[in-house]
Amino acid sequence: MWAALGWGLFAGSSLILGGVLALVFPIRERLLGLIMAFGAGVLISAVAYELVAEAFETSAGTGGIALGLTAGALTFFVGDVLVDRMGGGGRKNIRGTAGAGSALAIVLGIVLDGIPESAVIGLGLLEGTGVSVAVIAAVFLSNLPEAIAATSGLAAGGWKRGRILSLWVVVTLVCGLASLLGYAVFDSAGPAALAFVLAFAGGAILTMLADTMMPEAFEHGGKLAGLFTTLGFGLAFALTLLD
Repeated sequence: MWAALGWGLFAGSSLILGGVLALVFPIRERLLGLIMAFGAGVLISAVAYELVAEAFETSAGTGGIALGLTAGALTFFVGDVLVDRMGGGGRKNIRGTAGAGSALAIVLGIVLDGIPESAVIGLGLLEGTGVSVAVIAAVFLSNLPEAIAATSGLAAGGWKRGRILSLWVVVTLVCGLASLLGYAVFDSAGPAALAFVLAFAGGAILTMLADTMMPEAFEHGGKLAGLFTTLGFGLAFALTLLD
């Protein structure tokens, strides 16, 4: 159980690393877009090979995959709409469209983005075969560009460095707890329930990618974003062979 917490914290720690990098080094929009594209490719691969494929093997034809994907996508969609209306829609915008008055919405939005990814780490440990290298790498690598983009935007919006880094520490702790809960809550769950939850996380992550991460990647990275997305996908797929 504590391994789930530890790995969740490790994967989430890249949020702090990304925040520090953005505050210390000037990162151009084009480079950030390419990094985000790479991270998106990594997550797409993880969804395909670590979540949906595993859900398919676990579900045994119960229909849990379709229900899980739909529920996950709708849950993230509704949550994202609410966060946007509260003022957190620009949480990953490097130009700093989020104002100081939307601080709570920004935090909620970032947590909404990160919880499905982190919960998957804990779910993966339920199989008893150890942590998935591909999932850890996917979450760690995808967090970096998200944190860099959000940090740059928050700094441009007037947030102080200490406040930004405190935000990432809190979100990292939430990610660790999400991983722990993913393990503890479903420790005794049956195959159908696990298949549903894995597909749920996959649907939420895919919706997040299409709604927030990939548009930013292509806006800032240009045509090369497609190549970097494929590169990230290929690397993550290669990591699945190590599991």
